[in-house]
This record gives sequence, structure tokens and C-alpha cells, in this order.
Amino acid sequence: MRLDKLLAHSGLGTRKEVKKLLKKKIVEVNELVVTDPKVHVDPEVDQVTVSGETLDYQEFIYLMMNKPQGVISATEDNMHETVIDLLEMQDSLQEPHPVGRLDIDTEGLLILTNDGKLTHRLLSPKHHVDKLYFAEIDGIVTEEDQRAFEQGVTLDDDEYHTLPAKLEIVSVNEADQTSVIKLVIQEGKFHQVKRMMQAVGKEVTYLKRLQMGPLKLDEQLELGAYRELTSEELEMLRNA
Repeated sequence: MRLDKLLAHSGLGTRKEVKKLLKKKIVEVNELVVTDPKVHVDPEVDQVTVSGETLDYQEFIYLMMNKPQGVISATEDNMHETVIDLLEMQDSLQEPHPVGRLDIDTEGLLILTNDGKLTHRLLSPKHHVDKLYFAEIDGIVTEEDQRAFEQGVTLDDDEYHTLPAKLEIVSVNEADQTSVIKLVIQEGKFHQVKRMMQAVGKEVTYLKRLQMGPLKLDEQLELGAYRELTSEELEMLRNA
């Protein structure tokens, strides 16, 4: 790994700022002053210090965010604020990406990491990782809808038949003709929850993801806030 990348990913600034840091001759690799940003180092073997302080480098970052509405699940966008824009600089410098996506008007649990292997494991269709959603529905959700979801439903716009899903009716308001549900799916098709409800003649008016695999949303996180995953949470995800 290039030295400037190592320093940047350790939260010491952008690549440009790191180059200025190197010119000050305060960065040492194995007790030798290094000013060349292109020098390659192995963080597992080489000792890197800045002003005499040993650099504690972590290759991967694992974050849990309570995604708010109005923000898109992308690393960059010319029109909308992204989940990366909500991160502190030292966290965004490690170039994390969202694991899957939540629609712009969907809230809730979103994992961000730069660990490509974990991302692939959580999103790969062959692993069938459960995703739990809470939704408010315009329409009365019925036991017939539950049975339909258990068999999978056909999404009208592309004739895709979903995998079986578990639909729980939390409450029904006959007067308002509305329902509250929880839904477990194992896929991540575009607008999937909304399209599945449309397939049975209902509309989603509010949607929030509560859980992905064994990882539950920390309800102490305010909308737009995030924190690092604990070692226990990370281990659970790796075993999902």
C-alpha cells in the first residue's frame, strides 16, 4: 500500500494534505524519515510513526447508520445528498460504500464498509440473508396477502417472481383503510417492498428497515447518525 493512502485512510487528511505532512519530515517508516508519498508499506509488517506516535492502522471500517429520508444510498451523486456525505471526514477517507441500498424515501438500518468480501457475502443471492422491514400501508392487508407472499409474488412491471417472504400483520385500521406490517425478504430488487405490495393492490406510505441478517438497528441512533459495529455484531454478520 502506498504511504499516502495509508496515512489518509488513518484519518490524517486527504491525499493532498498528507503530502504536505510528509514534507514536514515527521513521518517515519521503520525509524527512517520518509517524504515520498509513493513509497509502499505493509501495515502488518512496517512500523509507521507520525511525530513519534505509532500509527494504529485499520484496513477495514464497519459502520451502522440509521439512514434518514431524502438521502440516497450511493457513494456520490450530482443531485442528491448521499449517505457518505453524512460521515465525518476521518470515516469517509476510508472510502466505505453502502451494503445494498435503501430508497431515497426509506429510513433505517444501513451498513457501510470498505470490506468487499463482507459486502458480497451479505448481498449474494445464494446466501439468502433476511432483511426485516416495518411498513405503513394504504389498504387493508389480509391473510390472503400473507399466503401470497409465502408463495412469492410476481412483480407486474418485469414479471419477476420473488422468493417466498414472511408477512406479519401488526395492525389494521378499518376506518382509515390502512395497515401496519412487518416483512422479511431475502432479496434486494429495486423498490422491492413497494412493488410487492403493489402486486397485491396496496401502497407503501412509510418504510423502515429494522434488521439485516442478525444485525438489528440500534434504536438509540437518531436519523442520520451512525456508529462503528461492535466486534460481536461484526462476528454475527460474518457468520450470517
